[in-house]
Amino acid sequence: MSSKSPRRRAREFVIQGLYQWQVGGQDAAAIQVQAEGVAGFDKADRELYGILLDQTRQNAEVLQVDLTPYIDRAWDEVSPIERCILLLGACELRMHPETPYRVIINEAIELAKTFGGTDGHKFVNGVLDKLAGVLRPGEAKPK
Repeated sequence: MSSKSPRRRAREFVIQGLYQWQVGGQDAAAIQVQAEGVAGFDKADRELYGILLDQTRQNAEVLQVDLTPYIDRAWDEVSPIERCILLLGACELRMHPETPYRVIINEAIELAKTFGGTDGHKFVNGVLDKLAGVLRPGEAKPK
């Protein structure tokens, strides 16, 4: 798939923004200015970008609590980029029932393959798959 969908691009920019927030301590305004200066941002779904970035940042503590039971190590031992991807995935699972859980997980896997470590996508998939069974019981049958 050579051309990325506007929604995929939006999620990529959200991950970059969450990373700047978590690692660099940047605020929403600084993150927005930076994103707007990056090539390709004009092709992203700007509305989705803004919503997901804000919701993930504002609800990070709750989302971390959602995720923690399914992570086999301390939160601080998860790589910063994988933390950002997990937070975004948890945010979408929790707050965006209009997006099918499989789409959310597949997008998270693709983000992990793009930005994360070698096997990061397997870790992200495992954690979000378990969380989907809890947050979306009617849609995702727990295994």
